[in-house]
Amino acid sequence: MESTFARVEELADTLKEYVNTKIESVKLNAAEKTSAAVANTLAGIIVALVFFFFVIFASVALSLGLGEWIGMTWAGFLIVAGLYLLIGILVWAARGKLIRLPLMNAMIRQLFRNDEEEEDHEKD
Repeated sequence: MESTFARVEELADTLKEYVNTKIESVKLNAAEKTSAAVANTLAGIIVALVFFFFVIFASVALSLGLGEWIGMTWAGFLIVAGLYLLIGILVWAARGKLIRLPLMNAMIRQLFRNDEEEEDHEKD
């Protein structure tokens, strides 16, 4: 009878150890996915900032060039501002397809990428 209780205690200890290991695994997996998402977001922000500065300087150069070509500097800036207004209206009209869906797909792909890689390794 004591051997049965000893086995039950051993089984209970093993089960507790398994549950604790599983919890740690879930925590590590969540931390890995979170850190990857933060790193990708930070990289995206840096690239967007560099691109923003490029657009600003290119816009100023285009405005000055158009203004010199037309003979009125203010008109060059007004034309470039009108182009940005037109682009803004087009992006706003298609914001679902241009921004929302690609962003959602990228986030879902990032979250489930590691799970798919693990499944591929398990199959090999």
